[in-house]
Amino acid sequence: MKPFSKKNIRYNIISMLIYIVGIIIIIRLFTLQIVNGKEYLAKSNSRLTRETTIKATRGNILDCNGNILAGTKLRYSLELYKSKIETEELNSTILRVINILEKNSDEYVDDFPITINPIEYKYSNNDNIRTWLKNNDLDENLTAEEALNKYIEKYELEKFELTDARKIISVRYGIDKNGYTSMRPYIISDNISEQSTLEFEEQSVSFPGINIENTPVRDYIYGNLASHVLGYTGRISEDEYNSSEGYQISDYIGKTGVEYVFEKYLKGKDGIKQTDMSVDGTLTGEYVTQEAVSGYDVTLTIDAKIQEAAEKSLSQTIEKICNGDFGKAYDAKTGSAVVMNVKTGEVIALCSYPDFEPQLFIDGISTEKWNEYTQEGKSALINRAIQSAYAPGSVYKMVTAIAGIESGAITTTETIYDTGIYYYGGSSWRCWYYTDYGMGHGALNVSEAIKHSCNYFFYEAAKRMGIDTLVKYARYFGLGSKTGIELIGEESGLLASKETSEKYNKPWYGGDTLNAAIGQGDNNFTPIQVAKYISMIANGGHDVDVTLLKKITDSNGTTIDKKEAEDYINDKLGLEQEEKENLEISKEAIDAVLEGMKSVTTETGGTAYSVFKDFEIEVGGKTGSAEAGKNVNAWFTGFAPYDDPEIAVVVFVENGGHGYYTANVARAIFESYFGTTEEIEEDRTAKPYTGEVN
Repeated sequence: MKPFSKKNIRYNIISMLIYIVGIIIIIRLFTLQIVNGKEYLAKSNSRLTRETTIKATRGNILDCNGNILAGTKLRYSLELYKSKIETEELNSTILRVINILEKNSDEYVDDFPITINPIEYKYSNNDNIRTWLKNNDLDENLTAEEALNKYIEKYELEKFELTDARKIISVRYGIDKNGYTSMRPYIISDNISEQSTLEFEEQSVSFPGINIENTPVRDYIYGNLASHVLGYTGRISEDEYNSSEGYQISDYIGKTGVEYVFEKYLKGKDGIKQTDMSVDGTLTGEYVTQEAVSGYDVTLTIDAKIQEAAEKSLSQTIEKICNGDFGKAYDAKTGSAVVMNVKTGEVIALCSYPDFEPQLFIDGISTEKWNEYTQEGKSALINRAIQSAYAPGSVYKMVTAIAGIESGAITTTETIYDTGIYYYGGSSWRCWYYTDYGMGHGALNVSEAIKHSCNYFFYEAAKRMGIDTLVKYARYFGLGSKTGIELIGEESGLLASKETSEKYNKPWYGGDTLNAAIGQGDNNFTPIQVAKYISMIANGGHDVDVTLLKKITDSNGTTIDKKEAEDYINDKLGLEQEEKENLEISKEAIDAVLEGMKSVTTETGGTAYSVFKDFEIEVGGKTGSAEAGKNVNAWFTGFAPYDDPEIAVVVFVENGGHGYYTANVARAIFESYFGTTEEIEEDRTAKPYTGEVN
């Protein structure tokens, strides 16, 4: 017999321990399953556990000063889960719920198509009534009272008064149509007041199956302010749901504007909550198993104060034009304004008139309001600053001047004598001055031609240089091309050229060159393009990258890489970098044009002198009036301060009559930007912004 080794002893001890543990497990399982099985089964049958989504808070959209333009507010929804209670108790619970909602003026879902006092169908024609009856397995010939009694009988409501029975039916009918379980609720109301919320929470034991869920929803703090920039959110559509990842069918998603373009950053990540309830619907516990992560904050270059001043002045000026306050009345209905930093291309304000209320779109806009917003010729949903292109008229003449000087076709000191009628190729073109006063401007140099907006001068400059040279410089200033602003639907406009004519199968004539030189012909540009062009003139001829984006910060306050965001946005909008010739514009050419623009606002005879003659900041500007069918569209373009330009302002009013009318909008914007008027009184308490809600 072999002696025991240490190795054998250890082996035997381990084997014995394993044997003992096995015996303990068997005994424990026997106890759980056999001895206490009924007790644990009873407990499990009396408790329900479900997982629900904690909706992430959407990221804020802020202006350049940190004021929240689009934030979040909590909305409380009232849910009903299926619980193990008798029909009588369910009906009584529903009635108590609705009484509280009505007491606090809260709305609730009521799709039952029969009213009382009087008892009648909500449907307006018999076909709809018969269809409803048929779809609900009822005789197609039932009167409203007979159909109502069928539901009173179905839901066991005979002991209730008719008014109370009808309230209960609204919920029971909704449950029939939408269903509910112990895990998936029926939504009685998706927006109840704090008072109702408090009452339900205080009396939760009296409301089996009832649950209050808070959901963050978008809140547009200042109503219509910057509506075309911000855009709006709404319920995700089936197509959007099928083509997007990380969404539920009940989610909200950005539809237009910044809300759409920056959706990836604004969305956030939902969390998960576990809720325990007894089978009678009483809440017994809640646990967060995965925290929700807020969306990123998107800070824009927009300045809320300047935006408000631009919107207010634009709408007031359009009203004055319609009323004839400036002279002749014009039927002006729409317009836009853009304010841009001339050195950086940052958009300080961008507005389009008429505007809209983004808040109305969140849960589905009413038919009445939709019809108001989509009126033909006056749609509030078009962002006219970027989505509509117009003939620029005389505001194009600075391009013609620069192209003429840089190509040597004209000089800064040369004078051209305007006789009133320009003859070329067997045809004649009239200067506007001849049309109005029967004479020409006489001898003008290029700066004076800009001041007086002399067509004759620019006809001659264009004839000398030719259309190809003019087009080269127009393209350099970004005319006829998208600016790349971070908004959906930007139009590229159209640049009058041989290439454009060829595209539309039209021959190019010498007269087309003359029309192009004064901003007519095929020339059609968006106000945002014109703002870029004026900014480049004001900054000495240097290109700028037009942008609305200041920065994006995550929930920890970390700023994300701007280049990464730009690449993502360009890809989403389908923007490609356009190659263009990098022209060096001479100081001589820029100075001659700027001098002309200064005289427009500071010298007698300047087309905007009457607006700026007493203004304390020196402004360079140019007015323009362009015919469009029966309309005369009005432009004003300008920059300030003249000696060291900071901002460019472009104002456009469709059928605005005269450019100097729109100069009044620009003046209000300059006043707001440079603080030359009293600050708007602060009437906000929730946020630091000091603008006035329109």
